[in-house]
Amino acid sequence: MTEHNTDTTTLNTLIATLLDSVEGYTKSADDVRDQDLAQRFRARAQERQQAVTQLQATVARLGGNPEDDSSTMGGIHRAFLNLKEAVTGTDDTAILNEVERGEDYLKGKFEAALKMDDLGAEARQAVSQAWDSVKAGHDEMSALKHRREGAEDYAERQSDTAYAREQEYASESDSSLRRDDGSLI
Repeated sequence: MTEHNTDTTTLNTLIATLLDSVEGYTKSADDVRDQDLAQRFRARAQERQQAVTQLQATVARLGGNPEDDSSTMGGIHRAFLNLKEAVTGTDDTAILNEVERGEDYLKGKFEAALKMDDLGAEARQAVSQAWDSVKAGHDEMSALKHRREGAEDYAERQSDTAYAREQEYASESDSSLRRDDGSLI
């Protein structure tokens, strides 16, 4: 009986966290301007929903009552994001950063579940299958975040370099327009 309780409790915890992920991806897809990001977020939301359905089926097979609501922490996180949006506005980079942060949290939950010694074989198999989606999503969002950060850093460096050149040119131009006594020509 303990294994059953541990298995269904663990799976239901992961289901609630995955439901948070579905909601987070859906909201993020609605909020971003970059349509490529929006499409990726929607695809991840659908993939996560499939993982939820598989885990719910496993809970039912194990005789448990499958979770169908997201977690309280997920609701608190979404409320915080809504407040943050109201104060600072939204931009695609900030949204992507939050998505990646959520992916880190989800990855940690799944890693902890996979390390559990008392997780039954059927529950472990279901977690392992859902893990594939979680790991792929985490890796994709992390790569997107770092690629975007790299592009923004590059653009900032280019902007700084262009500004420095403009200042240097202005300084040179200004000095070529002055006489030896310092007055303008």
